[in-house]
Amino acid sequence: MTSPAAYDDNNIFAKILRGEIPSHRVYEDEHTIAFMDVMPQAPGHVLVLPKAPSRNLLDADPATLTHAITVVQKVANAVKDVFDADGVFIAQFNEPAAGQTVFHLHFHVIPRHEGVALKPHSGKMEDGAVLAANAEKIRAALG
Repeated sequence: MTSPAAYDDNNIFAKILRGEIPSHRVYEDEHTIAFMDVMPQAPGHVLVLPKAPSRNLLDADPATLTHAITVVQKVANAVKDVFDADGVFIAQFNEPAAGQTVFHLHFHVIPRHEGVALKPHSGKMEDGAVLAANAEKIRAALG
């Protein structure tokens, strides 16, 4: 078994956390941020990530996970309401073999509608105006 790779503080989410890359944020507190996925698999697709550096769930501090999943729940309830979804898909990948492509712990929160397929995640980037409008709706729901 190979040992896990070290955290890379130049990953895209670390850059977003530092404000080097813009994002459409919907929630932020001392420990966590949530922002719109730029390649949404459905309207309202949000990413929730802790500010603390960890590659994924396997090396994260348990306290970090506790706070992050609480925010995931809060965001999931908001997107379900805002997008009148039938359900909410929560996804979290650990290491390349499991589909992880950005090596900073993050959770996908995706509103789902019965009978509507998810778009591929590797598709084209969503228009910024659409992301901004969706972010505003979610922020309003979160109060």
